[in-house]
Amino acid sequence: MLSRVADSLYWTARYLERAEHTVRMIDVNMGMMLDKSRTSTERRWLRVLEALGNPKDLEWKGDADELAYALCFDATNAASITGCIIAARENARQVREQISTEQWQRLNRLYHEITRPRGQSRSETLVAEFLPAVMDGLHLFQGVTDTTLGHGEGWQFLQIGRYIERASASATLLELYHRDVFGDGGEEVDGYEYLEWIGLLRTCIAFEAYCKVYTADLSYERILEFLLLDPDFPHSIRYSIDALQQSLKSVEQESHRQRDDELMRLSGRLQASLSYGQISEILERDAGTYLRRILEQCWQIHRLIYEVYIQYSVQTALAL
Repeated sequence: MLSRVADSLYWTARYLERAEHTVRMIDVNMGMMLDKSRTSTERRWLRVLEALGNPKDLEWKGDADELAYALCFDATNAASITGCIIAARENARQVREQISTEQWQRLNRLYHEITRPRGQSRSETLVAEFLPAVMDGLHLFQGVTDTTLGHGEGWQFLQIGRYIERASASATLLELYHRDVFGDGGEEVDGYEYLEWIGLLRTCIAFEAYCKVYTADLSYERILEFLLLDPDFPHSIRYSIDALQQSLKSVEQESHRQRDDELMRLSGRLQASLSYGQISEILERDAGTYLRRILEQCWQIHRLIYEVYIQYSVQTALAL
């Protein structure tokens, strides 16, 4: 596959996954606004900004509605939901011939829906209506991607982008909660912590799935184990890395490249760490350090994907 095509498909998936993650964080925070504590509100929105990498020109000014509106509709900021979907559509447009008509129509429809004029209103209702509409559009795009696009190299690069973004975002969120909420994992749990635990599970679309495994008995250790090591839940880090590794193997087989030993070794090592990891060992050694290591490995995998499939040298291309 041409490097230009791989690059565009990879980033189309990453931007859409990033938009979905941002939708969930905003939706959960807006739902927790019934907790009127100014300190709690500020901590939650500052955590959202940190999870997004503290984007330029977006900061907490004491007004949750203003920040939520900016995170939803500010087309000039690449970290906003609108900015992510615009970027995803532009990447998809550059490789229009590589995706299905249904994919393009679904993404184009979502783009026009989010960029339509909305007047000067910045009400909470506008944000509340916007978030589920975006989520529906993102899920529909994923559905038509899986059912209308051949599962060859192009589809695999969409999966690679999707799951490396999901693993990175989940690891970042867990590390932030570990530092800000979970602390040392003590047994004494106050009402604030309990509410935050529910918020974390809801942000990862995991509350119902968690309850089916552990019932509604929430604990720091079980939440971390479920979101980090569960092999069957689609938003756990282990599941994401398993899916990433599977797609990397498929691309390797189809492309017949000889330069990706380091990439496969690094992704395989991360997969093995999660597959054989025990939550008790992770907690003993410091979960925060373990999560930061996952983020570092995801960044290294991203770098190697670029070296092997996107920014390889002319000599390498001629040798294929």
